[in-house]
Amino acid sequence: MVLRRGTRLLGGAMAVVCLLFIGPSASSGALFVRSLHTESVRDVVPNRVMTWNLCNPCEQSHVDRAAEIARYAPQVIGVQEACVRDVERIRGYLRSLYGLVYHVEYGPVLRNWSRCGGAPWKPGGYGQAILSAAPMTDRVTVEYPDGGSEDRGYMAVTTRVGGQPVRLFNTHLAERRQEAVRAGQARVLAAEVARHERAIVIGDFNAVPAAPELTPMWALATDTDPGCHPSSTGACETTTDWHSKFDYVFLRGIGPLTHRVEHTPYSDHDLVIAELDMT
Repeated sequence: MVLRRGTRLLGGAMAVVCLLFIGPSASSGALFVRSLHTESVRDVVPNRVMTWNLCNPCEQSHVDRAAEIARYAPQVIGVQEACVRDVERIRGYLRSLYGLVYHVEYGPVLRNWSRCGGAPWKPGGYGQAILSAAPMTDRVTVEYPDGGSEDRGYMAVTTRVGGQPVRLFNTHLAERRQEAVRAGQARVLAAEVARHERAIVIGDFNAVPAAPELTPMWALATDTDPGCHPSSTGACETTTDWHSKFDYVFLRGIGPLTHRVEHTPYSDHDLVIAELDMT
């Protein structure tokens, strides 16, 4: 009888330890359930790219965010409003739950304790990140001279998409109602993109296609959505909960094959996914 009671106490203690180990990042024990019942993903789609503003702070589960990415298994993913430690957790779940192994490069332009945690004297990095199934080289991180209400910038890497080398940019322009600031940022970004014959530029531009501040980008690249261009009159798919097109996959020297916008409950921005003709 004493032995049985001791066994029950031990079992209860182990359950508490398991819950503590899982922690708040997995909602309602989702990590344990999904680790047993998740469908395996064989491999990434080699010519597929994705951009996604993660929404911060939005208190969403990293397990759920990883599941959204794994559903489409892109070759490269560019995320914005990203904390370094959050991306690390998402990347870890992609590997452990789905067998998807991504390299990662970070482009933080801000240290922010309220958004990203960490010690008050050493807050977490906040900005952009790129996950790629292929290795990345020649990373650069550039902070725009004027970030507007919050420091903003772009990052760039060289990697492979569809087996071909390409320069990949990821950016987040200034918040809405800061048109003049975004115009300056777009000029800085476009000047760098123009140096490359083949480039992919993804990110949250916080501007609709007809916005004047995007003129430098339209002058040298096209969006993967065939309905999106400076004179769009309604055929362009929206990418946010407030029914605006803010998220783009711009292509220079590369052709699009498919484009789609997938709604997600885990951010106020949708997932923008495109497959590219890399021949």
